[in-house]
Amino acid sequence: MLLRERETAEGTLVSVCDADCLGETYEDGPVTLTVSEEFYGGDDAVEATAEEVVAGLHRAQVANIVGTEAVGVAVEAGLVDEETVLEFEETRHAQLLWL
Repeated sequence: MLLRERETAEGTLVSVCDADCLGETYEDGPVTLTVSEEFYGGDDAVEATAEEVVAGLHRAQVANIVGTEAVGVAVEAGLVDEETVLEFEETRHAQLLWL
């Protein structure tokens, strides 16, 4: 999985994706999801274990998670409710917001 953390005016933004999702675009009816190198990759992105992903999500104020493995890690850790996960063709997407 690829993990990227960056500071914004609103706090820490974390993006996580399965490595094989990077550069792909997924559709679900009229909705599309593009897993761009600019947002999920780049020089700041690192390959991460499940434990590192969970730690990164705990540091986030906002997170975007794409991929069957990445979303599964977030669900298994109790950070994302399975019922809120979106299905896009052969992948999954979830968002996390700590209030």
